[in-house]
Amino acid sequence: MIEASIRILKELAASIPDTSPGIERQMLIGDLVSKQSPAERTALKKLMDSYLSQMSRMNASDIDLGGYGSEGRIWFRVFGDKKSYEEMGKFTLDEFSVLIQSILIERQRLFLYEYRNLDFSYSLTEDGKMYRFRADAYFDLDHLALNMRAINAVVRPYKGLDFHPNVTRSLSLLHTSQGLNLVTGITGSGKSSTLDSIIDANNHTVDAHIVIIASPVEYVHKSDRCIVRHREVGRDVLSFKEGAVQSLRQDPDIIVIGEMRDPDTIMTALEITDSGHKVFSTLHTASAVETIDRVIGEVPPIEQERVRMRLADTLSCVLSQKLVPSLDGKVMLAKEIMVMIPSVRAAIKNNNTGEIYQMMAESGDLGMYTLEQDLKRLYLQKKISLETAIVNANNKRRLQQLLNLTTMGD
Repeated sequence: MIEASIRILKELAASIPDTSPGIERQMLIGDLVSKQSPAERTALKKLMDSYLSQMSRMNASDIDLGGYGSEGRIWFRVFGDKKSYEEMGKFTLDEFSVLIQSILIERQRLFLYEYRNLDFSYSLTEDGKMYRFRADAYFDLDHLALNMRAINAVVRPYKGLDFHPNVTRSLSLLHTSQGLNLVTGITGSGKSSTLDSIIDANNHTVDAHIVIIASPVEYVHKSDRCIVRHREVGRDVLSFKEGAVQSLRQDPDIIVIGEMRDPDTIMTALEITDSGHKVFSTLHTASAVETIDRVIGEVPPIEQERVRMRLADTLSCVLSQKLVPSLDGKVMLAKEIMVMIPSVRAAIKNNNTGEIYQMMAESGDLGMYTLEQDLKRLYLQKKISLETAIVNANNKRRLQQLLNLTTMGD
């Protein structure tokens, strides 16, 4: 069956004339794909689904294919390492472009041509079980490339995050009805999984309404004690900002903004939190202090003082995290936590964010700690190596002091 699907793919790609370069070539491929017969469309979907099924069997988190950089091969990330697997076959650039465009609807293809990038979700059903993926299609030297990341079929148990009761009170609607809570980290650090765990915990412990605005929607929560709405940017709503503003008219208790990726969304998140709602979001920053500086720095200088005051008044908790290699060959969550106590609030208002790191380091009884303290804990528990702790520390000198080491470079 897969051999027949590959044959159909190669025949479709072979019919593309060599006269059209660049975006025109992709549009030509789109026209070809839109005229596929139902049998051809089904065959190509089954081919893509077979690679995603292989992903599941390998315990891979990501699959990459297409574009100049793939060298015609399919790549998987397994426990942190991304490698190509030649046994999956080798394909031409056009064959990959046909395969990628075949899983898109026409509106998505048009968006991809115009903006050169498309975030979307994808799902397949196998043996009665649904698997979901977060996908990103983009251009690589005029040819289409694709990354798909597996979305966990189950939510990580909230208790497994091992948060201090004081942190749980900040994150729980049952204890705190308002405030901005941020989960931050670099790409691939598990932010979405942590956020889903927090939402799931609220869903099972309080009677409320949760509105999730995401691009794309990843894990789909089943309403329990909460009614949970999922609004995907580009499908159910036009932007994070519009989704957040519209949610205020939908009687929400918790508003989840999938990512604060631009100044407009950041300002909207602060405004809707200021209106008395509990808001969760993510940000691409590596530490709690950097998160504060980034939010303030995203707006023009003339606005920064006002934003600093509003952030100090609305921020409730910042969780910054990394996925680091563990000694058992897998990955482990390392994190730092900042909760809003009066001294932290005052440091933000007085533009003394450099003092917050030490406040976190000295407030373990309140549930706060730095990434370096958590890396030390993981190392002493023999869960990660010393080298891993060093490589992943934001402040290597501080980690050196914590471990009483004398031979560690910055």
